[in-house]
Amino acid sequence: MRVAHLSLSDFRNYASAELAMSAGPNLLIGQNGQGKTNLVEAIAYFATLRSHRVSGDAALIRAGQSSAIARMRVRAGEREVRLELQLNQGSPNRAQVNGNTVRPREVTRWFSAVTFAPEDLIIVRGEPSGRRRFLDDALLARHPVASGALSDYERVVRQRTSLLKSARGRGPSALATLPVWDDQLVEYGTQIMLARRELLRDLSAPLRDHYSALVGADHSPRVSMLESVGDARPVPAVSRETPAPEDLSAQAAVSRETLANEFREALSAVRGREIERGVTLVGPHRDDVMLALNGLPVKGFASHGESWSFALSLKLALAELLRNESTAGDPVIILDDVFAELDAARRGRLMRAVADYEQVIVTAAVEGDVPDDVAWRRTRIVAGALQPEAATETSESTDGA
Repeated sequence: MRVAHLSLSDFRNYASAELAMSAGPNLLIGQNGQGKTNLVEAIAYFATLRSHRVSGDAALIRAGQSSAIARMRVRAGEREVRLELQLNQGSPNRAQVNGNTVRPREVTRWFSAVTFAPEDLIIVRGEPSGRRRFLDDALLARHPVASGALSDYERVVRQRTSLLKSARGRGPSALATLPVWDDQLVEYGTQIMLARRELLRDLSAPLRDHYSALVGADHSPRVSMLESVGDARPVPAVSRETPAPEDLSAQAAVSRETLANEFREALSAVRGREIERGVTLVGPHRDDVMLALNGLPVKGFASHGESWSFALSLKLALAELLRNESTAGDPVIILDDVFAELDAARRGRLMRAVADYEQVIVTAAVEGDVPDDVAWRRTRIVAGALQPEAATETSESTDGA
């Protein structure tokens, strides 16, 4: 899979922009603030329906405009698909596939990308919300249909929490509909929890391999789920076989029925606190991921270089997983200003790790930061103006607009 052409209207700093891209390595080069990251932000948006830089869409629309439009031609083998997204101020976004109107979430079925960016350090050093976002973006990339369960779950949490808040001090009758919301919370939450467990199980082996290759050492990187359902459940009177958080294979093998029962037990255990506080206290929206090196948490113990390497290795593991499972070809690899954060040895190792993907898109402010032994197709960005350069002899010829 690869991007053949990107067209933007009123997106970020671009009143309009046309960017033709080739297979293989593409380099977008320009000083900070010129708009190179805005281009890859638009490309990555087609894969996740959200920016990797900001939490909302408003910042993506050029100042003074009511909407932004991004169009992209994607090639997978011999097939070409035309995707379009319109981001609107104050009204729902709109989407098209090959000229046909679809729900925006349908676009993610046609495009897959894995983005590496400085913001990824939040995954290992930031709050749990950053790790949950990584998990959910990975789920969407792996199973686009998961967008339905994720959006339905978010809706149920909002409405259930609203009910809890409004019922405080009003007596049991105000909570008459709570069991209905409990059922939906368990239904969608269980789907998400099992999908996350399966994802971490399948990422574990490639994570270890990529970390070792990137760092040149074995620091035993490990991931495990920290689930609020398990923390909230009462200690059973009779011992039961409950998989340890680090036993990802056993966790992923738990049946949906068993996990749903555990979820209900947890809800029952925190019912009083939920009513008192007006908050939904258990479920995937409260979960976290433990990231460890040599048996110690990455957050608080790992160096800056180790933290960066862990985040990059997680993304490399995800890219490998998507490549092995997809029938549409490789995900597009986006490296947004990443090489500036790495020493020369890790720059070379990272580039070698992604070199055989069908398309790699790199942004850099300083050309000396990127490996010089790569046949780049360069585009320079100066004050929002795109200046493509002739491809080198070993690069694929440029696709037309």
